[in-house]
Amino acid sequence: MKDIRVSDITMKEAATSKTLSLSFKEKLEIVKILDRIGVGSIEVEGIESSKVDALRIKSIASLVKNSTLAVPVKMDEQNIEAVWNAAKGAKSVRLQVEAAVSPSCMEYIQRKKADNLVADAAAAVAKCAQLTDDVEFVAVDATRTDVAYLAKIIEAVVNAGAKTVTVCDAAGSMLPEEFAEFISNLTQAAPQLNEITLGISCCNNLNMADACAVAGVMAGASLVKATSYPMDVVALDNISRILAAKADALDAQCHVRVTELKRAMNQIARLCCEDRSKALKFTDSVSEAVEGLVLTAGDDQETVMQYVERLGYSLSDEDAASVFEAFKKIAANKENVGATELDAIVASAALQVPPTYVLEGYVINTSMSFKATSHISLRKNGEIHEAVSLGDGPIDSSFKSIESVVGKHYELDDFHIQAVTEGREAVGESIVKLIADGKVYSGRGISTDIVESSIRAYINALNKIAYEEQN
Repeated sequence: MKDIRVSDITMKEAATSKTLSLSFKEKLEIVKILDRIGVGSIEVEGIESSKVDALRIKSIASLVKNSTLAVPVKMDEQNIEAVWNAAKGAKSVRLQVEAAVSPSCMEYIQRKKADNLVADAAAAVAKCAQLTDDVEFVAVDATRTDVAYLAKIIEAVVNAGAKTVTVCDAAGSMLPEEFAEFISNLTQAAPQLNEITLGISCCNNLNMADACAVAGVMAGASLVKATSYPMDVVALDNISRILAAKADALDAQCHVRVTELKRAMNQIARLCCEDRSKALKFTDSVSEAVEGLVLTAGDDQETVMQYVERLGYSLSDEDAASVFEAFKKIAANKENVGATELDAIVASAALQVPPTYVLEGYVINTSMSFKATSHISLRKNGEIHEAVSLGDGPIDSSFKSIESVVGKHYELDDFHIQAVTEGREAVGESIVKLIADGKVYSGRGISTDIVESSIRAYINALNKIAYEEQN
């Protein structure tokens, strides 16, 4: 069965979009979501302003643990070196050499003659191949160029070290049958494509991008470029579900975790939505299939996990145990636990880094006459570490106590508390964002006690920092 990889190009497309603008923090959050659900590669824009863009790529690279980070380079040695130095912190890096190969684009965009473009593209690929064995050549507007010329440039870049060649239907003017025929003719004209990965990128001008992508896969492509937010190209959720549903018919498998797609797409949609509210609650992401869910402290782990799966999660045994433990703590203080609360529990307890610091206990003393006092106990490597601090309120004193235990101060970038549910037994969610070495680390914590949720959120962010420093 052939492996089909899906490459997300949301952030690269957003960079040139007039309708979608993403902040630095939003890009980092999208990367974490995509890396979690198993996309083959995450594509980002390259370097234009050396300092700013290099920092952005370096920050993103530190978050990519499962996918391949793909970054375009210019056809000059200095830019290639700069991109590589910024991206090499990722577990796997792909350098992309892009060239507009149609006659009109070649003249007005590349400003190169046909033969010169072949030589320059091959030279850029060869330079990239000195740094990494994962080099991609992207033929922009490939469907509107002569197949013989396209085969010539493909031969040159493959000989120079390209392991992936992607052809783009930038015009989006082909029917699925036409695109399949184009891929078949190209593989015959350029037999080198049978030895490497053939990627495709389809525009949605005729609302047929998804269908063309499937036709391309059937004709021999093994990589599909898509976006996780609607942007007139192949839709990541659509193509992933199609490939999963038709795996036997296509004799192909897609590694995107479709059970997590709905939640992931909802999360990304909220990050990309221009009128998004910063106070948006978890409620918006809860699956309709579990809207009426009611769990109690008496429910066992198997029952809880059945509803977790219906929320769209596929958890490891370790994460399942962590979620159930967190569920028991919440359920002990509530008569019922609903779908919204369960969703928040999973988001805060699962899919996390291995904890360096574990909360053992805390004691808070506060009054109108004296400053708040916080006594925090954390476990690290089996040993208990404690600290007592004064502060302007219970949360401030708690954060200071944690800093005393750790022995470091981190700048607090953001902190807010919101109710996950309503009523006397409401569950509160705290979000803490810490800055360490120029990067933002976000932590979440939930509890029926807002001080405890804040402490847990701070420790969650702290554990992410510790994990990065140790690895």
